[in-house]
Amino acid sequence: MISEALSYITNDLNTYFKNRLQTPEDKVVLSGILDQDGVISIQGENKIAITLVNVCKDTATKHSTSFIPAGAVTNAAPVHLSFDVLFSAYFNGTEYAGALKYLSFIIDYFQAKSVFTRDNDAGLDPNIARISFELSSLSFEELNQVWGTLGAKYMPSVVYKMRMETFNTTWVVDRVNV
Repeated sequence: MISEALSYITNDLNTYFKNRLQTPEDKVVLSGILDQDGVISIQGENKIAITLVNVCKDTATKHSTSFIPAGAVTNAAPVHLSFDVLFSAYFNGTEYAGALKYLSFIIDYFQAKSVFTRDNDAGLDPNIARISFELSSLSFEELNQVWGTLGAKYMPSVVYKMRMETFNTTWVVDRVNV
């Protein structure tokens, strides 16, 4: 579900940039900042990287879970999750102003449209009921910790809290003989 949600946002942002800037190139990539060897994993320069930096249970929405007996077919309760998503501007040194421009466009994009549902976004995965975005205000120390945890040098960036609710799904629980 996480991949589908962030891939949808990546594609929608690329469409937004293509329409707004009349550019044929995809400017937004779903990518980590560094690979396991410490090398930049973002393909190409002058890109906005979308990186998942944290996953949490969304405590803003109350929901119950119940015991599912083995062999039962049931509708599971919706899953409510929240994520911290980092939008980083990976631009070469001479394009710093461009990096800031693209970050401004990201903020504009989510200011104009902060909620995505199947009613207003036909391409959204059918198992996702709703995705919403809220700008996060990180202190200098928190921002330093994020970049330190990622093991990368600071890039101009913005963090959004993404909340996602998935639809009930029918699950078949296999009976395990012990």
